Amino acid sequence: MERTRTRAGAAVFLMLILGHLGNALEVPLDPKVLEELAQPPTITQQSPKDYIIDPRENIVIHCEAKGKPHPSFSWTRNGTHFDIDQDPKATMRPRSGTLVVDISGEKAETYEGVYQCTARNKHGAAVSNNIVIRQSRSPLWSKERNEPIRVQEGEALVLHCRPPAGLPPPIIFWMDINFQRLPQSSRVFQALNGDLYFSNVLKEDSRNDYICYARFPHTQTIQQKQPITLLVLNHGSVEERKPTFLIPSGSSSSKMVLRGQVLELECITEGLPTPEVSWSKLSGEFPDKRTSIVTFQKILRIVNVSDADAGEYRCTAHNRLASIHHTIRVTVKAAPYWITTPRNLVLAPREKGQLICRASGTPKPTINWAMNGIPIENSPEDSNRKVEGDTIIFEEVQTGSSAVYQCNASNEYGYLLSNAFVNVLSETPRVLTPANQVYQVIRNNHALLDCSSFGSPIPKITWFKDSQSSTLEGDPYMLHENGTLEIYVAQALNSGKYICVARNTLGIAENHVYLEVKEPTRILKQPKYKVAQRNMNVVFECKVKHDPTLIPIMIWLKDNGELPDDERFLVDSDSLTITDVTENDAGTYTCIMNTTLDHDSASAELTVVEQPDPPTDLELTDMKPRSVQLTWIPGDEHKSPIHKFVIQYTDSLHDHGHWHNLTHVPGSKTTAHLELSPYVHYSFRVLALNAVGLSDPSNPSHMYKTNPAAPDENPSGVKGFGTEHDNLMILWKPLSGLQANGPGLQYKVMWRQKDVDKNWTSVTVANVSKFMVSGTPTFTPYEVKVQAINNNGIGPDPAVVTGHSGEDFPVQAPNSVQVLVLNSTLAEVHWEPVPPKTVRGHLKGYKVFYWRERSLHKHNPHRVEQQFLSFSGNKSHGMLPGLQPYSLYLFNVRVYNGKGEGPASSNLQFETPEGVPGPPSFLRITNSNLNNLTLEWGPPNDRNGHLTGYILKYQQVNNSNELGPIEELALPANKTSVTLPNLKYSTRYKFYFNAKTGQGAGPVITEEAVTIMDEAMPSRQADIATQGWFIGLMCAIALLILVLLIICFIKRNKGGKYPVKEKEDAHTDPEFQPMKEDDCTFGEYSDTEDHKPLKGSRTPSNGTVHRDSSDESLVDYGGGDGQFNEDGSFIGQYSGKSSIRETAEAHSPVNTTTMNSFV
Repeated sequence: MERTRTRAGAAVFLMLILGHLGNALEVPLDPKVLEELAQPPTITQQSPKDYIIDPRENIVIHCEAKGKPHPSFSWTRNGTHFDIDQDPKATMRPRSGTLVVDISGEKAETYEGVYQCTARNKHGAAVSNNIVIRQSRSPLWSKERNEPIRVQEGEALVLHCRPPAGLPPPIIFWMDINFQRLPQSSRVFQALNGDLYFSNVLKEDSRNDYICYARFPHTQTIQQKQPITLLVLNHGSVEERKPTFLIPSGSSSSKMVLRGQVLELECITEGLPTPEVSWSKLSGEFPDKRTSIVTFQKILRIVNVSDADAGEYRCTAHNRLASIHHTIRVTVKAAPYWITTPRNLVLAPREKGQLICRASGTPKPTINWAMNGIPIENSPEDSNRKVEGDTIIFEEVQTGSSAVYQCNASNEYGYLLSNAFVNVLSETPRVLTPANQVYQVIRNNHALLDCSSFGSPIPKITWFKDSQSSTLEGDPYMLHENGTLEIYVAQALNSGKYICVARNTLGIAENHVYLEVKEPTRILKQPKYKVAQRNMNVVFECKVKHDPTLIPIMIWLKDNGELPDDERFLVDSDSLTITDVTENDAGTYTCIMNTTLDHDSASAELTVVEQPDPPTDLELTDMKPRSVQLTWIPGDEHKSPIHKFVIQYTDSLHDHGHWHNLTHVPGSKTTAHLELSPYVHYSFRVLALNAVGLSDPSNPSHMYKTNPAAPDENPSGVKGFGTEHDNLMILWKPLSGLQANGPGLQYKVMWRQKDVDKNWTSVTVANVSKFMVSGTPTFTPYEVKVQAINNNGIGPDPAVVTGHSGEDFPVQAPNSVQVLVLNSTLAEVHWEPVPPKTVRGHLKGYKVFYWRERSLHKHNPHRVEQQFLSFSGNKSHGMLPGLQPYSLYLFNVRVYNGKGEGPASSNLQFETPEGVPGPPSFLRITNSNLNNLTLEWGPPNDRNGHLTGYILKYQQVNNSNELGPIEELALPANKTSVTLPNLKYSTRYKFYFNAKTGQGAGPVITEEAVTIMDEAMPSRQADIATQGWFIGLMCAIALLILVLLIICFIKRNKGGKYPVKEKEDAHTDPEFQPMKEDDCTFGEYSDTEDHKPLKGSRTPSNGTVHRDSSDESLVDYGGGDGQFNEDGSFIGQYSGKSSIRETAEAHSPVNTTTMNSFV
């Protein structure tokens, strides 16, 4: 885990290096101040020293400068004044020194030369570098006729390019006539001078279009050399040669390079085989990150050369014949480079100052001073100025002594020129830092409060805090020379207002600034290292705490760059999720929490693992008749170490296209010793296994053919057995092609009768895996063996296996068969085993065949199909379970072997005793009345003996399904129905019924039924409901209730009183009919009355009441017309449903009728 933290406002000292004297002024950068200050010229832009121009375009030589007042410009060419007004082609841009030359109609070389610009105002003159103007050139190739080059195969060769000299030099490359680059390698390559070198030529190098091209970058033109024809001859065998250096020659050489430039060392060799080149530094190591070895190891390149790169470099070339060396001594020279650049001075009258100009180089450069472009020795003398080598010292400068000084540092490899002015000013103090500026800093960091000021003489700066009168000095404060106040470790108590005061002899100025100390940003939960397989999801967490007044911005980086523009990268407020990870997602992920003042960051690495790449470059070595050495180069592990390599083979002779595992080796090895079989055409491949899985297979190795040999082994799985009573089948597993060891594979099959024959009978067969011996005695032991033979010899002595000839059916039935009946469902059979000779095969066991002849009961005469039980081995008894009680059984016993069953013993019989009966065949309720029920049943299908009777139990079931006490009734065996009297009407009952024999009671069946309700009352109520007087009475009552409701409503709203009688008289129903005398009562409910169904209903023969439609429709129960009150109420009765529950096999519908009272 890598974690970095950076804080804004770090300890960056703002001290201005003002030279050795503390009273030197810096030129202020504030534009408002600059506009008011006099200032000598300063060059701000100029063209490069070496300026190559395009002859097709105008010449533009840049020269820009600033100063107060604005400077004027002039030019020199080749050291003399260049009068622009006298040259109609030359102009200067307005308020600029940039020179523009229109070369249309002119030759550009007319204006070649050395130019220098001077910018001048009344305070001094600044000069530019010497600018060398040269025209770019791309000359044509000289015409030449190239004769075909003939060279012997294997010899070295150089094809020269020799391009025309151009400015700048051209870029060289070789192509064919189709503008395709010629292939290069360690044998054929291009040197730095553009020539094409062959360490040795091959026949395929012959061609007629070796073309050298020169591209001139400035003009973007390409010149082409005439094609070169190369003919490679072959006059016999090619002799090998030791390496020889072509470039550079000899054993040593030297090279000079300038500091900062690129060092290129070239080592070109020839030889056969092609020499390999390597580089080393005798006096140290190659510099990191600046060194590269290119062009097939032929060129060593070091960029940005430093003095440390000087020393001896060795190039080594070797092939299998010899090794040679060449040493190159490298020296580093240096054009001048700055150590201290002279800086502008702003001084008050009578102040001191100095200009320092220090440069280095190899050889050491010479320092020359000039003032306003004139060598200082030729300038007017000044007693207050003294030149001491690279320094000019000023003492008590005077007003009007402002000037621009030039420092020139030069040696044989170049020069440096720098302008620096001395400006003498008198100015009152000014604070340049903006007023009321707010500084924000993170707690425990440096706080820097700026008080940038300007004045001449230099103002003195003092600081105060809030309303305090004492200056801020000492711990924890530090005042820098430029006026900046530093607080070493800022705390919350340092927040507040600060006052900066600037004073000099001419005046005073002050400024107010504010400091706010904030809490630091901290990552509380950092992302953690992740290892993920491809297509998985990864989540990096990054939880942060920050100052609440600062606005945070979370940024995620991958490998210090932006996250890929991919929708798989999901950035949340405190996490980064990567879905469906790929190998390209591996890298370092950094979460950065930025505020305006600071940031915190934390990084974690994501490693994406996947199956390795397949191994490459399989090679076979140490080849022997029965073994070979296999080596390979592992593929990319993809960040997951390889655990092992799996070696597979295919046999193109016997099993082409099918690959088999041969062996495996640890992942740290790249070689395997393979044990081989004779007469196999092997090809090998290797697979790599890591934690993710197996790689794809490598490309197959070259085929390796092993020589044939005699078999090393005999067939396995040899067996001897018979398929018929007079034969012997000899069976074996044939050898595979890999086991055959050679062509002409055959099998020598041998057999003899055990303990009878001494000699073996044999036969040789091919392309089969079995052999039949006929005419053998029945089930006789034989010794058999099978030996492998091929064209190269016979296999080892085979093992002997014992088998038997074919079996035949047994010839004898078991004797002394007896049976013992243990209970009503179980019997035990005994017999005497037959003699082994009569079995005539492998004794498998005995089978008892038995069947139920009939039941001992007259009602069950049917016969059951025969069944059997097998008893393995040489048994003499067996059990017969699951018998039917009270039945007659017949049985016999047979011995059996692999061929089949022998003759059966004589049929014997036995009887099973009585058992408990099966369940009754049915139970149903046939007649349901008010207080009694009739039950009918059928005898059990399986009586299992003589029935002695039936047991009936019953109990009430209430509405909550709770059971009442059980009543029990014993019934004789000859009855099939019973009527239960004195039951409670409209009550549910549950019945339990079973049969019994002398052995006990059988299983129970159950049934449920409900007694019907008393129908007298509903019938009488139905009669009343259809009478006219009753309907009229109900209407009158409804009308009266309505009148009363109206009176109450009026009384509540108006307070009036109305006689009820009047309302009744006024609303008498005209259809009201008086009741008949004989129907004036409803009658009493009686159990003795006839129970008739309602008019319009249907009662089936079994007494069950069915509804014709919905329970809510009562018209059908009232004679056809429903009667309603005025308010829509229905007058009538409801008839309930019957409820029946059934269990076991019996289904008996029972009707019940219930009555609902009406309102």
